[in-house]
Amino acid sequence: MLVEVAGGVLLHSLALLSDAAHMFTDVAALGISLAAIQIAKRPADHQRTFGYYRFEILTAAFNAVLLFIVALYILREAYLRFMQPPPVQALGMLAIAVLGLLVNLIAMRLLHAGQARNLNMKSAYLEVWSDALGSVGVIIAAVLIYYTGWRWLDPLVAVAIGFWVLPRTWALLKESLHVLLEGVPTGMQVEQIDQALRAVPGVVSVHDLHVWALSSGRNSLSAHLVIAPDASEQAVLNDASAMLGARFHLHHTTIQVERELCAEGAGECGIAGASPAFRHVLISQQNMA
Repeated sequence: MLVEVAGGVLLHSLALLSDAAHMFTDVAALGISLAAIQIAKRPADHQRTFGYYRFEILTAAFNAVLLFIVALYILREAYLRFMQPPPVQALGMLAIAVLGLLVNLIAMRLLHAGQARNLNMKSAYLEVWSDALGSVGVIIAAVLIYYTGWRWLDPLVAVAIGFWVLPRTWALLKESLHVLLEGVPTGMQVEQIDQALRAVPGVVSVHDLHVWALSSGRNSLSAHLVIAPDASEQAVLNDASAMLGARFHLHHTTIQVERELCAEGAGECGIAGASPAFRHVLISQQNMA
Protein backbone atom coordinates (compact mmCIF):
# COMPACT_ATOMS: atom_id res chain seq x y z
CA MET A 1 0.00 0.00 0.00
CA LEU A 2 2.74 2.46 0.94
CA VAL A 3 4.68 1.63 -2.23
CA GLU A 4 1.60 2.24 -4.37
CA VAL A 5 0.83 5.54 -2.63
CA ALA A 6 4.39 6.76 -3.17
CA GLY A 7 4.38 5.49 -6.75
CA GLY A 8 1.01 7.05 -7.52
CA VAL A 9 2.17 10.46 -6.30
CA LEU A 10 5.64 10.39 -7.87
CA LEU A 11 4.54 8.81 -11.17
CA HIS A 12 1.28 10.82 -11.42
CA SER A 13 -0.79 7.63 -11.71
CA LEU A 14 -4.38 7.78 -10.48
CA ALA A 15 -4.75 4.07 -11.23
CA LEU A 16 -1.98 3.30 -8.71
CA LEU A 17 -3.56 5.63 -6.18
CA SER A 18 -6.91 3.91 -6.76
CA ASP A 19 -5.34 0.51 -6.17
CA ALA A 20 -3.55 1.88 -3.09
CA ALA A 21 -6.80 3.31 -1.74
CA HIS A 22 -8.46 -0.08 -1.97
CA MET A 23 -5.41 -1.70 -0.44
CA PHE A 24 -5.73 0.77 2.44
CA THR A 25 -9.26 -0.50 3.01
CA ASP A 26 -7.79 -4.02 2.98
CA VAL A 27 -5.37 -3.08 5.74
CA ALA A 28 -8.21 -1.54 7.74
CA ALA A 29 -10.54 -4.46 7.01
CA LEU A 30 -8.01 -7.09 8.04
CA GLY A 31 -7.18 -5.22 11.22
CA ILE A 32 -10.85 -4.79 12.09
CA SER A 33 -11.57 -8.41 11.16
CA LEU A 34 -8.84 -9.62 13.50
CA ALA A 35 -10.25 -7.45 16.27
CA ALA A 36 -13.77 -8.74 15.54
CA ILE A 37 -12.63 -12.36 15.73
CA GLN A 38 -10.95 -11.77 19.09
CA ILE A 39 -13.90 -9.80 20.50
CA ALA A 40 -16.38 -12.47 19.33
CA LYS A 41 -14.51 -15.01 21.47
CA ARG A 42 -15.49 -13.16 24.63
CA PRO A 43 -18.16 -15.05 26.60
CA ALA A 44 -21.70 -13.80 27.09
CA ASP A 45 -22.42 -11.83 30.25
CA HIS A 46 -25.41 -10.33 32.06
CA GLN A 47 -25.36 -7.27 29.81
CA ARG A 48 -24.85 -9.11 26.48
CA THR A 49 -26.57 -12.45 26.81
CA PHE A 50 -25.88 -13.32 23.17
CA GLY A 51 -22.20 -12.49 23.50
CA TYR A 52 -20.31 -10.39 20.98
CA TYR A 53 -21.05 -12.31 17.77
CA ARG A 54 -22.89 -9.37 16.20
CA PHE A 55 -19.65 -7.33 16.23
CA GLU A 56 -18.60 -9.28 13.15
CA ILE A 57 -21.57 -7.94 11.17
CA LEU A 58 -20.96 -4.38 12.33
CA THR A 59 -17.38 -4.49 11.03
CA ALA A 60 -18.52 -5.94 7.70
CA ALA A 61 -21.00 -3.06 7.32
CA PHE A 62 -18.30 -0.54 8.28
CA ASN A 63 -15.94 -1.97 5.66
CA ALA A 64 -18.64 -1.69 2.99
CA VAL A 65 -19.29 1.97 3.83
CA LEU A 66 -15.54 2.67 3.76
CA LEU A 67 -15.27 1.12 0.30
CA PHE A 68 -18.14 3.29 -0.93
CA ILE A 69 -16.36 6.45 0.23
CA VAL A 70 -13.08 5.45 -1.40
CA ALA A 71 -14.76 4.50 -4.69
CA LEU A 72 -16.60 7.83 -4.87
CA TYR A 73 -13.35 9.73 -4.22
CA ILE A 74 -11.59 7.86 -7.04
CA LEU A 75 -14.44 8.58 -9.47
CA ARG A 76 -14.29 12.28 -8.64
CA GLU A 77 -10.51 12.40 -9.08
CA ALA A 78 -10.75 10.49 -12.37
CA TYR A 79 -13.20 13.05 -13.76
CA LEU A 80 -10.76 15.86 -13.00
CA ARG A 81 -7.89 13.99 -14.67
CA PHE A 82 -9.91 13.28 -17.79
CA MET A 83 -10.10 17.03 -18.27
CA GLN A 84 -6.31 17.44 -17.99
CA PRO A 85 -4.35 14.16 -17.93
CA PRO A 86 -0.92 14.56 -16.24
CA PRO A 87 2.18 12.78 -17.60
CA VAL A 88 2.52 9.19 -16.37
CA GLN A 89 5.75 7.15 -16.05
CA ALA A 90 4.53 3.85 -17.45
CA LEU A 91 7.50 1.60 -16.55
CA GLY A 92 7.50 2.55 -12.89
CA MET A 93 3.73 2.18 -12.83
CA LEU A 94 4.08 -1.32 -14.32
CA ALA A 95 6.68 -2.47 -11.78
CA ILE A 96 4.63 -1.32 -8.80
CA ALA A 97 1.43 -2.84 -10.20
CA VAL A 98 3.13 -6.23 -10.63
CA LEU A 99 4.34 -6.09 -7.02
CA GLY A 100 0.81 -5.19 -5.88
CA LEU A 101 -0.66 -8.12 -7.81
CA LEU A 102 1.72 -10.59 -6.16
CA VAL A 103 0.83 -9.29 -2.69
CA ASN A 104 -2.89 -9.51 -3.45
CA LEU A 105 -2.62 -13.07 -4.75
CA ILE A 106 -0.87 -14.15 -1.55
CA ALA A 107 -3.56 -12.46 0.56
CA MET A 108 -6.35 -14.08 -1.49
CA ARG A 109 -4.79 -17.47 -0.95
CA LEU A 110 -4.71 -16.93 2.83
CA LEU A 111 -8.31 -15.69 3.02
CA HIS A 112 -9.97 -18.05 0.55
CA ALA A 113 -10.80 -20.90 2.94
CA GLY A 114 -12.50 -18.73 5.57
CA GLN A 115 -14.53 -16.44 3.28
CA ALA A 116 -17.14 -19.10 2.47
CA ARG A 117 -18.13 -19.50 6.15
CA ASN A 118 -17.70 -16.05 7.65
CA LEU A 119 -19.22 -12.74 6.49
CA ASN A 120 -16.42 -10.73 8.04
CA MET A 121 -13.77 -12.82 6.26
CA LYS A 122 -15.83 -12.53 3.07
CA SER A 123 -15.70 -8.74 3.25
CA ALA A 124 -11.89 -8.80 3.56
CA TYR A 125 -11.60 -11.39 0.77
CA LEU A 126 -13.76 -9.32 -1.59
CA GLU A 127 -11.62 -6.26 -1.01
CA VAL A 128 -8.39 -8.16 -1.71
CA TRP A 129 -9.98 -9.80 -4.75
CA SER A 130 -11.02 -6.42 -6.14
CA ASP A 131 -7.49 -5.14 -5.53
CA ALA A 132 -6.04 -8.04 -7.50
CA LEU A 133 -8.28 -7.19 -10.44
CA GLY A 134 -7.31 -3.57 -10.03
CA SER A 135 -3.63 -4.49 -10.22
CA VAL A 136 -4.28 -6.40 -13.45
CA GLY A 137 -6.01 -3.33 -14.86
CA VAL A 138 -3.10 -1.11 -13.87
CA ILE A 139 -0.63 -3.51 -15.51
CA ILE A 140 -2.59 -3.45 -18.78
CA ALA A 141 -2.88 0.35 -18.66
CA ALA A 142 0.85 0.76 -17.99
CA VAL A 143 1.76 -1.40 -20.99
CA LEU A 144 -0.64 0.46 -23.28
CA ILE A 145 0.49 3.88 -22.06
CA TYR A 146 4.13 2.91 -22.63
CA TYR A 147 3.49 1.87 -26.24
CA THR A 148 0.77 4.37 -27.24
CA GLY A 149 1.18 7.37 -24.93
CA TRP A 150 -2.55 7.41 -24.16
CA ARG A 151 -2.46 9.04 -20.74
CA TRP A 152 -6.26 9.03 -20.44
CA LEU A 153 -6.04 5.25 -19.90
CA ASP A 154 -4.80 5.87 -16.35
CA PRO A 155 -7.99 7.59 -15.06
CA LEU A 156 -10.07 5.19 -17.18
CA VAL A 157 -8.65 2.21 -15.30
CA ALA A 158 -9.23 4.02 -12.01
CA VAL A 159 -12.91 4.50 -12.96
CA ALA A 160 -13.18 0.84 -14.00
CA ILE A 161 -11.83 -0.23 -10.60
CA GLY A 162 -14.38 1.98 -8.85
CA PHE A 163 -17.34 0.66 -10.86
CA TRP A 164 -16.10 -2.90 -10.42
CA VAL A 165 -16.03 -2.60 -6.64
CA LEU A 166 -19.29 -0.67 -6.08
CA PRO A 167 -21.81 -3.45 -6.95
CA ARG A 168 -19.96 -5.98 -4.75
CA THR A 169 -19.73 -3.43 -1.97
CA TRP A 170 -23.48 -2.83 -2.20
CA ALA A 171 -24.12 -6.59 -2.00
CA LEU A 172 -21.96 -6.84 1.12
CA LEU A 173 -23.67 -3.84 2.75
CA LYS A 174 -27.10 -5.24 1.88
CA GLU A 175 -26.24 -8.62 3.40
CA SER A 176 -24.86 -7.00 6.55
CA LEU A 177 -27.94 -4.80 7.01
CA HIS A 178 -30.17 -7.85 6.49
CA VAL A 179 -28.51 -9.53 9.47
CA LEU A 180 -28.66 -6.36 11.59
CA LEU A 181 -32.38 -6.06 10.82
CA GLU A 182 -32.93 -9.61 12.12
CA GLY A 183 -33.82 -10.91 8.65
CA VAL A 184 -34.29 -14.58 7.87
CA PRO A 185 -30.85 -16.16 7.20
CA THR A 186 -29.95 -16.59 3.56
CA GLY A 187 -31.03 -19.95 2.20
CA MET A 188 -33.76 -20.51 4.79
CA GLN A 189 -37.51 -20.44 4.09
CA VAL A 190 -39.81 -19.71 7.03
CA GLU A 191 -42.63 -21.55 5.27
CA GLN A 192 -40.56 -24.74 5.11
CA ILE A 193 -39.62 -24.50 8.79
CA ASP A 194 -43.27 -23.88 9.71
CA GLN A 195 -44.41 -26.95 7.75
CA ALA A 196 -41.66 -29.10 9.28
CA LEU A 197 -42.68 -28.07 12.82
CA ARG A 198 -46.33 -28.81 12.07
CA ALA A 199 -45.28 -32.29 10.91
CA VAL A 200 -43.75 -33.13 14.31
CA PRO A 201 -45.93 -35.75 16.04
CA GLY A 202 -48.26 -34.12 18.56
CA VAL A 203 -48.05 -30.59 17.11
CA VAL A 204 -51.43 -29.06 16.22
CA SER A 205 -50.32 -25.60 15.10
CA VAL A 206 -47.39 -23.18 15.09
CA HIS A 207 -47.34 -19.43 15.72
CA ASP A 208 -44.94 -16.66 16.75
CA LEU A 209 -42.25 -18.27 14.59
CA HIS A 210 -39.08 -16.18 14.29
CA VAL A 211 -35.78 -17.06 12.60
CA TRP A 212 -32.76 -14.74 12.57
CA ALA A 213 -28.96 -14.73 12.51
CA LEU A 214 -26.62 -13.48 15.21
CA SER A 215 -23.66 -13.61 12.82
CA SER A 216 -22.33 -15.81 10.04
CA GLY A 217 -23.36 -19.41 10.64
CA ARG A 218 -25.02 -18.66 14.01
CA ASN A 219 -28.75 -18.81 13.42
CA SER A 220 -31.49 -18.77 16.04
CA LEU A 221 -35.17 -19.69 16.20
CA SER A 222 -38.04 -19.10 18.58
CA ALA A 223 -41.54 -20.53 18.19
CA HIS A 224 -44.77 -21.40 20.01
CA LEU A 225 -46.11 -24.92 19.42
CA VAL A 226 -49.69 -25.80 20.24
CA ILE A 227 -49.83 -29.54 21.00
CA ALA A 228 -52.59 -32.13 21.23
CA PRO A 229 -54.14 -32.85 24.68
CA ASP A 230 -52.65 -36.33 24.83
CA ALA A 231 -49.18 -35.32 23.55
CA SER A 232 -46.12 -35.27 25.81
CA GLU A 233 -44.67 -31.77 25.96
CA GLN A 234 -41.14 -33.08 26.56
CA ALA A 235 -41.37 -35.54 23.66
CA VAL A 236 -42.63 -32.83 21.32
CA LEU A 237 -39.86 -30.51 22.46
CA ASN A 238 -37.19 -33.15 21.93
CA ASP A 239 -38.50 -34.14 18.49
CA ALA A 240 -38.83 -30.53 17.33
CA SER A 241 -35.35 -29.59 18.54
CA ALA A 242 -33.76 -32.67 16.95
CA MET A 243 -35.54 -32.01 13.64
CA LEU A 244 -34.51 -28.34 13.54
CA GLY A 245 -30.88 -29.22 14.18
CA ALA A 246 -30.71 -32.08 11.67
CA ARG A 247 -32.72 -30.54 8.82
CA PHE A 248 -32.10 -26.80 9.12
CA HIS A 249 -28.88 -26.68 11.20
CA LEU A 250 -30.70 -24.61 13.83
CA HIS A 251 -29.04 -25.46 17.13
CA HIS A 252 -29.91 -22.37 19.17
CA THR A 253 -33.69 -22.64 19.60
CA THR A 254 -36.27 -21.47 22.11
CA ILE A 255 -39.55 -23.39 21.88
CA GLN A 256 -42.66 -22.70 23.97
CA VAL A 257 -45.21 -25.52 24.21
CA GLU A 258 -48.90 -24.71 24.73
CA ARG A 259 -52.08 -26.75 25.08
CA GLU A 260 -54.33 -24.01 23.73
CA LEU A 261 -53.74 -21.31 21.13
CA CYS A 262 -53.34 -17.92 22.80
CA ALA A 263 -53.97 -14.57 21.19
CA GLU A 264 -50.91 -13.75 19.10
CA GLY A 265 -49.15 -10.65 20.34
CA ALA A 266 -50.70 -10.83 23.79
CA GLY A 267 -48.37 -9.91 26.62
CA GLU A 268 -49.07 -13.19 28.48
CA CYS A 269 -49.16 -15.32 25.34
CA GLY A 270 -48.61 -18.96 26.17
CA ILE A 271 -49.07 -18.48 29.94
CA ALA A 272 -52.38 -16.84 30.70
CA GLY A 273 -53.76 -18.28 27.46
CA ALA A 274 -52.89 -21.84 28.37
CA SER A 275 -55.08 -24.31 30.17
CA PRO A 276 -54.86 -24.22 34.02
CA ALA A 277 -52.87 -27.45 34.18
CA PHE A 278 -50.14 -25.87 32.08
CA ARG A 279 -50.58 -22.21 33.01
CA HIS A 280 -47.01 -21.64 34.14
CA VAL A 281 -45.26 -24.20 32.00
CA LEU A 282 -42.62 -22.67 29.75
CA ILE A 283 -40.38 -25.20 28.13
CA SER A 284 -37.27 -23.88 26.43
CA GLN A 285 -34.38 -25.63 24.82
CA GLN A 286 -31.19 -23.69 24.15
CA ASN A 287 -28.39 -25.67 22.59
CA MET A 288 -25.35 -23.65 21.60
CA ALA A 289 -23.52 -25.15 18.66
